[in-house]
Amino acid sequence: MTTRTIRDLTPSDVAGKRALVRVDFNVPLDDAGRVADDTRIAAALPTITMLLDAGARVVLLAHFGRPKGAPEAKYSLAPVADRLRELLGRPVHFLGETVGPVAVQATRDLAVGDTLLLENTRFLAGEEKNDEALSRQLAELGDFYVNDAFGAAHRAHSSTSGVAAYCRPAVAGLLMEKELAYLGGALAAPARPFVAILGGSKISGKIDVVEALLPKVDSLLIGGAMACTFFRAMGLETGTSLVEPDRLEMAHDLLSRAGSKLVLPTDATVSPAMDRGDAAHAVSREAIPANEAMFDIGPVSTQEYARLIASARTVLWNGPMGVFEKPPFDAGTRAVAEAMAAATDHGATTIIGGGDSAAAVAEAGLESRMSHVSTGGGASLEFLEGKPLPGVTALDQR
Repeated sequence: MTTRTIRDLTPSDVAGKRALVRVDFNVPLDDAGRVADDTRIAAALPTITMLLDAGARVVLLAHFGRPKGAPEAKYSLAPVADRLRELLGRPVHFLGETVGPVAVQATRDLAVGDTLLLENTRFLAGEEKNDEALSRQLAELGDFYVNDAFGAAHRAHSSTSGVAAYCRPAVAGLLMEKELAYLGGALAAPARPFVAILGGSKISGKIDVVEALLPKVDSLLIGGAMACTFFRAMGLETGTSLVEPDRLEMAHDLLSRAGSKLVLPTDATVSPAMDRGDAAHAVSREAIPANEAMFDIGPVSTQEYARLIASARTVLWNGPMGVFEKPPFDAGTRAVAEAMAAATDHGATTIIGGGDSAAAVAEAGLESRMSHVSTGGGASLEFLEGKPLPGVTALDQR
């Protein structure tokens, strides 16, 4: 069974019809209230354009920020509509309502080839509860439903899941299709060697991913502060590094089961404090000072990780190797990004699992040299854990 996409729709399914499209426009704004990073908006353009070219009238649903189920001016999607209009180069209308007679009429009045962005779905009290009545109201806004919001697909909300039961056909957009193809392909039939890299601060947030990936990968490289919990489980001094004491038994168990597949840093870049980059120095993992903390993997580990990445045919990365926002503790993360870019150049499939890893790749200017950069941090994690995504399972299958 595979998810149907907009490519499976016939011309009669689309021409003149209202395409109700759930997109992920949860983007940052600058101090002037303008879109500061339009990556997610740009990622939705292929789906919107394809539907418009096929003669659809496109109605967009999106969430923005975390309002409490009621309108808040600072969470309006109006600035997003302005940026979408610039990027799309076609008429984009904005309505400060989401459901109800006025919204429904606006969708019916929409000209073929035009796009309408409705107001923030999280202004609606029933959205995050996947309220059935709200789902039915949302379904009145379109003649068929397209979910292109992979970043919100792990949430069973009215606009991501519930509406699909009442607005059919219900299919995936091109971005959703691409996300599922790359992430699903890495899990189902990866070219080998398959190397996964996991970083970040806590093992507790990645334990299900570790468990899911271990049987599938050839090597699982660990970075970030989560490595320190493994170090402590090995009986090593971790100084003032972040460690999860309640996860030590789990880490010890993983070490005993994983064998050589689980690759930990052999050295660390440490300092007395995060804001003391001037005092940063490298030590072996057996020699972390009692009054210092690990803020990045060390140079020896960086070289070893780059070597393993270079030998891989599939590479999946989620989570930074250190405090990448604060030089010099960005060295490990930057090196992994550069090694993955080089691996892509040599024919490997490289996948960035969203979140901080995607931000680090963007900051390094290497996005275009990755096979795929996921737009959904939380969704990609849950997908890698093997959990069903409500926004995907609600769609038509073939």
